[in-house]
Amino acid sequence: MKKIYRFLAMGIIVAGLTGCAGAAKESSLPSNSTQDSTSDSQTASSGTAQDAAAAPSVSACQNSIIVNSSEKVTVIPDIAQIVYSVRTQAREAADCQQQNSESVGQVINLLKSLNIAETSIQTSDYYMNPVYDYSNNTARVTGYESITTLTVSDVPIDGLDQILSQSVLNGINTIQSITYQAGKYDESYQAALSAAMETARKKAEVLAKAAGCSVGAVLNIQETGSYSEARYTDNALASKYRSSAVKEMALEDTAGIMAGEIQVEASIVVEYQLY
Repeated sequence: MKKIYRFLAMGIIVAGLTGCAGAAKESSLPSNSTQDSTSDSQTASSGTAQDAAAAPSVSACQNSIIVNSSEKVTVIPDIAQIVYSVRTQAREAADCQQQNSESVGQVINLLKSLNIAETSIQTSDYYMNPVYDYSNNTARVTGYESITTLTVSDVPIDGLDQILSQSVLNGINTIQSITYQAGKYDESYQAALSAAMETARKKAEVLAKAAGCSVGAVLNIQETGSYSEARYTDNALASKYRSSAVKEMALEDTAGIMAGEIQVEASIVVEYQLY
C-alpha cells in the first residue's frame, strides 16, 4: 500500500512539474511576441525619421521673383570731340611731308593758344601716298599726298565754333566727325542705375501682389547695360565743314551751335525673395 501511495505521489509531482514547465513555456511566448513588435515599431519609426530627414522641408524651399528694369537720364552735353585732318599735296615727297608737318604744327599751336590741353590732342592717323596719273593706260606718279589726322578731346562746347573756324583757317581741310559728350557721365549713369532699381522694386511688388505674395529682400542684382560714355555725333555740322567752301564756312558766324541732349541709360536684372 505504501508503495502504491509513493508511486501516486511521484506521478503527481512529475505531472505538476510538467505543467509548470508548459505554463512557463506558454507564458514566454507573449513576451517574445511583444519584443518583436517593439523592434518592428522601432524600425518603422527609424525609417520614418530617415525619410523625413531626406525629404526637403517646404519652409526651406526658397521662392523668388526676377524682374528686369531700364531707365534713362537726360543730360545736356558740355564737351565735344573733334576728329579732323590736314591734307597736303606736292610734287616731291619731301616737300609734301614738310608742308603737312608745318600745317599740323600750326594747328596744334592754335589749339594750345585756345586753352586746349596738350593731353587732349592726339595724332590718331598719318599716311603719305603717291598720286598717280592713269592717262594713256599708264600709271605715272605725278606727286604725293600726305594726311595727318588729329583727335581733339574735351573741347568745351561754348568755344567749339571758334576752334573749328580757326582750325580751318590754319590748315585743317578735312572734318571727319564732331561728337558731343557729357563731362559728368558717371554721375548721370549712377542716377540712371538708382532709378532702374526703384522701378524694379515697383514691378516686383505689382507682380507679387497679383500672385497673392509679398516681396522680401534682394537676393541678386545683375547689371546688364553696357557702360560707355554718352555721346551724340553732329553729322550735320561736320558735313558743312566738309563742303568745298570750307574756308568760307569758317568765316561765318557759327556761334549758334546747338548741342541738344543725350540720354544715359542703365539696365539691370534684380531677383527678390518672395513669400
